[in-house]
Amino acid sequence: MDFETAYRLLINQGMNANQDPDALLSRLGQGSPPIPGQVTSILLALKMVEDTLKDETVLERQLVSSLHQLAYESRQEFERGKQQGVSWPPLLEEDLTRIAAAVQAIFSGS
Repeated sequence: MDFETAYRLLINQGMNANQDPDALLSRLGQGSPPIPGQVTSILLALKMVEDTLKDETVLERQLVSSLHQLAYESRQEFERGKQQGVSWPPLLEEDLTRIAAAVQAIFSGS
């Protein structure tokens, strides 16, 4: 995966989630699990963005907003679904923690 592909994927999964019913945040908000391979693709994209931007001191606002949405809103939707009795896949909580850690690594540059 190249940087441009990773960037577009993260923007679509975070910022444009309300336009795409298959985006991670949309699916979680509907009480649906991620599409198989979706979290893996997001994690790979996050790694590519981290590697590419590790020496940058300024990040684009749209990317930052999307990353924040992925890290924060995905957890919120997961917890909301849990309270409503949604039966999430067993590893989803760990996957969301991995996403948040990857976003933190991008923000901190480490």
